[in-house]
Amino acid sequence: MSFVPRFTPPPSPPPPVRSGVPWGWLLIFVFVAGYLVANSVNRWRAASVHNLQATPQPVVPRGDLAEDEQSTIELFRNNSPAVVYITTAHISNQLRTLGETTNQGSGAGFIWTEEGYVVTNDHVIAGSNVAQVTLVDQSVWPAELVGRAPGKDLAVLKIAAPADRLHRILVGSSEDLLVGQKVYAIGNPFGLDQTLTTGVISALDRRIAASEMSANVVAKRTIDGVIQTDAAINPGNSGGPLLDSHGRLIGVNTAIYSPSGAYAGVGFAIPVDTVNRIVPQLIRHGRIIRPDIGILPFRDQWTRQWGLVGVLVRDIEVKSTADLAGLLPTRVIDAPGGRGYAQVLFGDLIVEADDSPIKDLNDWFTFLEKHQTGDRVTLKVIRAARTPEQEQLAIEIELEGPSD
Repeated sequence: MSFVPRFTPPPSPPPPVRSGVPWGWLLIFVFVAGYLVANSVNRWRAASVHNLQATPQPVVPRGDLAEDEQSTIELFRNNSPAVVYITTAHISNQLRTLGETTNQGSGAGFIWTEEGYVVTNDHVIAGSNVAQVTLVDQSVWPAELVGRAPGKDLAVLKIAAPADRLHRILVGSSEDLLVGQKVYAIGNPFGLDQTLTTGVISALDRRIAASEMSANVVAKRTIDGVIQTDAAINPGNSGGPLLDSHGRLIGVNTAIYSPSGAYAGVGFAIPVDTVNRIVPQLIRHGRIIRPDIGILPFRDQWTRQWGLVGVLVRDIEVKSTADLAGLLPTRVIDAPGGRGYAQVLFGDLIVEADDSPIKDLNDWFTFLEKHQTGDRVTLKVIRAARTPEQEQLAIEIELEGPSD
């Protein structure tokens, strides 16, 4: 008996699933869509878009300018010739880098007198040894440094341009300014010369920081009475004039308050009364001439480190008015046998001058700048500070001329 194995054939594959849209209809749809698109493009190209009778639109007459516009235009026309463009550079005189130019910068300035004196910011020319001044007629003149006042951020240059090319600016006063007054700034923001911006006085009597070297001491100075404005002041406006509605100089644009360094609606200008007091000194002497009493003070950081507030006398010039008045300098006493720490015997600490508090060198220099040589003032000093013998004295002293 033979054995025949059972065999079950595999199931037949399922019939193919047909698309809902027959391929023929799909091809017809694609063909028709392509035809319609091509036909639309051809009709777009063939459409008549030109009109041979086209003419310019009629111009509407401007009419009279508003009174405010007329005054602004007149102000710019009258004062822009006094504004100059300043470029600076530092050219190396070292043998290895002879002639190499670095630290290029630019800013604004304005003509102070027909003799060619130009006022600008100190920070515009700081670090440079070459400067050029471009006048409104685009003539370029090499500039000579006349004087600097870093503590007031002011500097004076001089150019040899003929007087008929120099347009002096009109000087006003910052004494009677009011918040809300319209102001006008002319300068060279980002190198764009003869740029006018407008705004108002936002605040008065602001204080901004500066620094200067005086009596071999670096002092952190402040510029007081600063004008705050919302007139756009950008890099390149520095040193340019801030004008009132009569075209008078009321300030010198100096700084902006902005985290990014660009205009943020807060600009500052040095008040013109400060400018008018400092610039003649720079022209005459090349620096600020303030009276003195012949002391060498400690830096503020040392005075504060010792826990003192005021101006601490470090040394005194022989036969100076401070010496003649009996002020005492600071002394250092070595430890016996040269072992251990030396002892510091503090000199006189100036804490008041003519009833004005003296908290630091800035207060002291500001006080001196308001006086003349020969004035007699009363100083309140603390003698032997931080010792059992500490006492407060009132010393009358005469202000003398500055030491060279």
